[in-house]
Amino acid sequence: MARAVSVLTIAGSDSGGGAGIQADLKTFAAHGLHGLTAIAALTAQNTRGVQAIHVPPPTFLQAQLHSVFTDFDIRAVKIGMLANARIIDVVADALEKHRPKHVVLDPVMVSSSGHALLEPRAIRRLVERLFPMASVLTPNIDEAALLLGHDIGDDDQAEGALVELLAMGTKAVLLKGGHLSGNKIIDRLDTGKALYEFEHPRLKVSGHGTGCTLASAITANLALGKPLPDACAAAGEYVFKALKGAYSPGKGGLSVLKHL
Repeated sequence: MARAVSVLTIAGSDSGGGAGIQADLKTFAAHGLHGLTAIAALTAQNTRGVQAIHVPPPTFLQAQLHSVFTDFDIRAVKIGMLANARIIDVVADALEKHRPKHVVLDPVMVSSSGHALLEPRAIRRLVERLFPMASVLTPNIDEAALLLGHDIGDDDQAEGALVELLAMGTKAVLLKGGHLSGNKIIDRLDTGKALYEFEHPRLKVSGHGTGCTLASAITANLALGKPLPDACAAAGEYVFKALKGAYSPGKGGLSVLKHL
């Protein structure tokens, strides 16, 4: 029997089912892949916001990572919410030991509802330890602004931010443009050798888990053998279609993507 292609998400759990680990597993399944998890944080959240966060002991995250890396042939890894510097160190140690071919780093810092998901003092550790191992970094505009320490207000500033983020040590950056104004959304990929733009019309929906889904879709497509620009393009199409089918399962204002 052929062995299934496995991909790993290291991220936080969303009890509302729209983002984090839950969105990642839906995305992996939609791409025909076997999804593995290492849960770095637990959140109590719903379509109204985040009510509480619990970070398991670092030793338990170590145990999860050891379990999956010593049993499965992991083609690619997606990293999402890591909460604090100790958790970042555990993840970095595991990646340094096992050296997966592809690492997609989504620097999750703030939830869709505005709740802080990463301790401010942990940002430097994220840059120092995980940026060098990332195949691609996938910040949105607000996350990029936090990383760089200045606002990004238009397309010209977004292109400049790509150069600054690459200089921080990552191999490639996909800067998501959804938080800029306009009738279209432009995601920009800079590989250090070439610049790519992926454009979609802006949909009138407040989607929850779009960033998680995009990063996990990139991870899935890299695991399936696509080059990074093609993986980013395919992932963008996946998110756009999922947003078009978004639905509202709760009483809040956030919609959940329909994974196809």
